[in-house]
Amino acid sequence: MSKPIEDYGFIGNMLSGALVAQDGSMDWLCLPRFDSDACFAALLGTREHGYWRISPVSEVAQPRRRYLPHTPILETTFETEDGTVTLADFMPLSDDPEKVDVIRLVRGVSGRVSMRMDFVLRFGYGRTIPWVRRRDYGIHAVAGPDAVELVTRVPLYSKDMRTTAEFEVREGEVVPFTLAYHPLHREPHFVGDTQMRLEHTADWWRDWVRICQLSDFESPVWKDAVERSLITLKALSYQPSGAIVAAPTTSLPEERGGFRNWDYRYCWIRDATLTLYAFMNAGYFDEAGAFRKWLLRAAAGAPGQMQIMYGVGGERRLTEIELPWLPGYENSRPVRIGNGAYDQIQIDVFGELMDALHTARKSQLGPNQDAWWFQQTMLSRLEGLWREPDKGIWEVRGGSKHFVHSKVMAWVAFDRAVKAVEQSGLPGPAARWRAIRDEIHQEVMARGYDRSRNTFVQHYEGAALDASLLLMAEVGFLPPEDRRFRGTVEAIERELVEDGLVLRYRPEETEDGLPGEEGTFLVCSFWLADAYTMIGRPHDAEALFEYLLSLRNDLGLLAEEYHPRLQRQLGNCPQAFSHIGLINTAYNLRRVSGPAQQRADLRDCPRADRPAAREASVE
Repeated sequence: MSKPIEDYGFIGNMLSGALVAQDGSMDWLCLPRFDSDACFAALLGTREHGYWRISPVSEVAQPRRRYLPHTPILETTFETEDGTVTLADFMPLSDDPEKVDVIRLVRGVSGRVSMRMDFVLRFGYGRTIPWVRRRDYGIHAVAGPDAVELVTRVPLYSKDMRTTAEFEVREGEVVPFTLAYHPLHREPHFVGDTQMRLEHTADWWRDWVRICQLSDFESPVWKDAVERSLITLKALSYQPSGAIVAAPTTSLPEERGGFRNWDYRYCWIRDATLTLYAFMNAGYFDEAGAFRKWLLRAAAGAPGQMQIMYGVGGERRLTEIELPWLPGYENSRPVRIGNGAYDQIQIDVFGELMDALHTARKSQLGPNQDAWWFQQTMLSRLEGLWREPDKGIWEVRGGSKHFVHSKVMAWVAFDRAVKAVEQSGLPGPAARWRAIRDEIHQEVMARGYDRSRNTFVQHYEGAALDASLLLMAEVGFLPPEDRRFRGTVEAIERELVEDGLVLRYRPEETEDGLPGEEGTFLVCSFWLADAYTMIGRPHDAEALFEYLLSLRNDLGLLAEEYHPRLQRQLGNCPQAFSHIGLINTAYNLRRVSGPAQQRADLRDCPRADRPAAREASVE
């Protein structure tokens, strides 16, 4: 039986990451990158698909675990009748992206505890059994282009295509295990003192956390939640390029036993603006700058070929395939790698990219002159494209529609272009862009708004609601006091909120081309809290935020979704967008001008007291 998503902790080193369960089993690891083939894939199958467990031989009371303060170093404590041990799991920083280590340290706290290690290495997402050879330091395993060394002083035994060890740990003793990856064409590297590497890793992370601006938060719970989310985002970044993966996992389902299983080990342009705000409000301008550089490199080229997502190195081809030999998490099939949505037309990403670059330009990052030509060319493409239907923010796999959020973000693209000319003095046809911006606004007000219900709708000629409509005030399309935006918030409260949390839409009302149901999307609930803040309902915003904090697992991690009835997290985990939402909502609640107000730039927002027919022409 699969373990609950909440059962897993995440470790990472800005190159790759692993998921470790409470019982000491590492059930997911891709090497050397987040999007490389998994060598431990029990998360999506069985132990035969690869895992690495270290735990006491005898029965254990409920394990306790924590992250070492201000780090992503995971420490699990096992208590037995014979004594107590801790297991520290971490991935040291690496200057070589092709050589990645995972270190596990077993430390005796009291008594004398008998331990067992089970090591089943399966390259190629659990399919390929490696050739294993004994070495004086442990074992060497190779399959195709991949090789690893398992380094330990504990005697190892091989049987039935797996490696095991049994050993004792006394009080004060430390037993290290290191899994060292290298491409087959390169020589193996041998780790130094593992305790020194632990201390070096902890010191680096603690120095990084010291930059964080947390003085806004009096509550230690809020402060710890924001800090943990920032550490998680940093650990999910790919250091060589500055990209941030949406999650380190693939195919953790949106519905148990369901079909909605996607690969999130890539970087979405859509996340860009909110990621920049999360980093910049916390004081991390180097990270924000690196992410902007990644955006520009990844999206560069012909604007007609701009994608909604890219690989962590900027790769464009993310071909989606299914892995039939993996039964899936809780029998949720199919297991997918790659993401077929990469070549969808999603108009909103034009607005997200323009907004991200506008955000960076008006911040301490300053302008990037090399980017402006590309942005102008991209807007030329958008001048015709905005009139077309698309797949929308949720990447539906049904028919294309005129999604209101997509049109709003097209408005954002031209609005930020006008501001670039007027506020930053950049060259460009501001009058033409202003006219297009006004035309989009007028069309959305005429075709995307249901007067009888006083709410905007998901798409033209439709009645369904969509959580992305909560962003209309945040992006500056309407001021928060506008009765139509307030009506939309109230309609979403009535129709999309279940047990206090927000669905992105109701699948039965939206032809998304997929069977089954899903849980509530956590980032959408953070958007609702932000909308409450903007319309003057701070108590509701804070209550919702506190509820969302209570849904984190014991380590402070959030997945993509939460199912209130099952009281379980769902989807890929940890989910960067959920943690970005947490960070930004926290700052929105504690600053007069938080990320939502900053993004809206309400000085130039279309005024609420103008008739709908004239609003589009008013800045």
